[in-house]
Amino acid sequence: MAWFSDNLIETLLIIGVALLIIEVVVLGFSTFFLFFAGLGALTTSLLIWVGVIPEDYLYSIIAIAVATGIYALILWKPLSTIQNKVDKTRPKSDLIGYQFVLPEKIVATSPLSEKPLYQYSGIDWRLQSKQDINKGELVEVTQVDVGTLWVSSV
Repeated sequence: MAWFSDNLIETLLIIGVALLIIEVVVLGFSTFFLFFAGLGALTTSLLIWVGVIPEDYLYSIIAIAVATGIYALILWKPLSTIQNKVDKTRPKSDLIGYQFVLPEKIVATSPLSEKPLYQYSGIDWRLQSKQDINKGELVEVTQVDVGTLWVSSV
C-alpha cells in the first residue's frame, strides 16, 4: 500500500490507461463511463505532476470525479452522435449471382414459414421470390437477407 501512496502520479496514470484500454478494447467503446473516468484519472495525474493539485488521496479522488464530470459534459453529445451513426447500405455478398436449380416451387404470396429450403454451405436458406417460380427452373440469387435467399428466374 505504501507504493501506491509514494507513487500516486504513476498509479493514477496506470489506472487511467487501464480504464481507457478496457473501455476501447474489451467493451468496444459501448459505454462511455470508463472512458471519461480514464481521462479524469490521466488529467488528475497530470495536474498532480504539474503541482496544481497536492499529492493526496482525497484531493485526487475529488479531482478525478470533477474531471470525469467535465469530460462527460463536454464529450457526451459528440461521442453519442458518432456512436449512433447507422450504415443503411446493404452488405455485398458473394452469393449474389449464384445460380442453381430450384428444388421446390416458390409461391410468392405464401408465408415465410412455408417457403422452401435450400441447403448451401451447410446452411438451410429460405427461398423467397417476388413472383411464383416452378420446381426445376434455373434461378439466380438477387439479394441475401439473414437466413433468406431472394431468387429470380434466369
